[in-house]
Amino acid sequence: MPSFQGEEATNYDERISRLVPGYELLHQLTQAQCQAQLSSSASILVVGAGTGKEVVALAKANPNMHFVAQDISADMLAIAEQRFDEAGISARVTCHCGDIGQLQQQFDGALCLLVLHFLADNGDKAALLKSIRQQLAPQAWLWLADLMKPETQFERDAQFIACQQLGLSDAGVERMRHNLEHEFYPLDRMRLAELLEQCGYGIARCYFKALGFTGYAIRCQL
Repeated sequence: MPSFQGEEATNYDERISRLVPGYELLHQLTQAQCQAQLSSSASILVVGAGTGKEVVALAKANPNMHFVAQDISADMLAIAEQRFDEAGISARVTCHCGDIGQLQQQFDGALCLLVLHFLADNGDKAALLKSIRQQLAPQAWLWLADLMKPETQFERDAQFIACQQLGLSDAGVERMRHNLEHEFYPLDRMRLAELLEQCGYGIARCYFKALGFTGYAIRCQL
């Protein structure tokens, strides 16, 4: 798993847009989903907030929403805090560097974008999903987007081609191939559904899909 420290944090925004086809659209649609389902004064937990891009977009569109931006990388959150200050939203955003379980708050919704595939399916994925669930109010929403197992034999090849078209270098493609085989732990739809049920969530409804990546809107069970 990347450390997202130092240069990995500094270069994250430039790199991620080349690695995830539809990255900007994913954030746009997630923002629209939140606005459609949550009240204008909702509190939102952003898991793995990174450099804070989705927090800024949501906060600008919803001036009464409040956020907790969580990450385990202090370097990523330092960039996010500067971004929040520049956007004039710092009063509505609390940054938390550490485990989600340390939070003492219930949220109306949570975002977990491009995080789960870094965790092995040996209990770590379930532990994260349970930690998020414990922070959510009854019938709250989780928006989960992640790298998934390919549904066709050629999906990964198409994904590499799309990333090259977005500006990823040949060396970047080779690193991506290595990570897909050795560093990432994507799920298929059936396994994700099993984990969600075990952790207290309802049915995952797809709202985004683009070459290897899928976004789901999921409501908590009572």
